[in-house]
Amino acid sequence: MATSSSRLFNLCSLLMSTLFAYSASVQLNDPDWYFWFPLYSCACLINLNSCIMKIKLNKPIATITIWIGILLCSKVVVEDYVYEIAGFWSLDLSERVVREKVGSIFVIISIFFQMEAASDVQKDISNVVKYGMLVLVVFSYLLPFVFFVVLKGEMKL
Repeated sequence: MATSSSRLFNLCSLLMSTLFAYSASVQLNDPDWYFWFPLYSCACLINLNSCIMKIKLNKPIATITIWIGILLCSKVVVEDYVYEIAGFWSLDLSERVVREKVGSIFVIISIFFQMEAASDVQKDISNVVKYGMLVLVVFSYLLPFVFFVVLKGEMKL
């Protein structure tokens, strides 16, 4: 029987998998889709696996996904710095580099929590992982809502 902490973590994993599935789907019309589509697709599958399929986490794939996320995050941070687009701490989702930076950070954090949860198989999921994932879900859904709905921001190409 699933404990309340594993149910919360599973719900958060399902919500993150839907966010990553959506993110992967909107990459298909981007010029650099071949970087971002695999990243978001892997993140989607890893989160989906955690909450639905219940197959043991494939640590090499999760590790590669984290490293690709770090590499792509570094790429957009450098691009932002070189071309002085938005700034490191910017959350202005109208800028492509900010969306890509935030998305890659969400992937990195999510996969990190998935790996931590997989290492807690014998015991209950730790509060740091459980509530960390909850905070990630709230922030990842609230940020675009506030930017696009409340502030009525528009994306630049």
